[in-house]
Amino acid sequence: MSSCCTPDGSCSTNAGEATTATATAVADSTTTVYAVSGMTCGHCKTAITTSVSALDGVIDVDVDVAGGLVTVTTGGAPDDTAISAAVDDAGYELTGRA
Repeated sequence: MSSCCTPDGSCSTNAGEATTATATAVADSTTTVYAVSGMTCGHCKTAITTSVSALDGVIDVDVDVAGGLVTVTTGGAPDDTAISAAVDDAGYELTGRA
């Protein structure tokens, strides 16, 4: 779990919600939903969005903290291994496709 989150689920940082630019639709894009554990606050959303968005081929990332879901839109087939590693690098655990 990320160090910014307290045991009661509140955020110990003042990080705001992540904003992502709306991407132009790509004809061969794929949207995949992943289950991610350990997210509790806006900082979690920002950390995962930043990490996954940096991957090649990622068009858009939407993080649902309350639902424990991360929706990733890629140009073509998603690289589950790379996405899992990016989530891990951000301090969370991708537990599989939702």
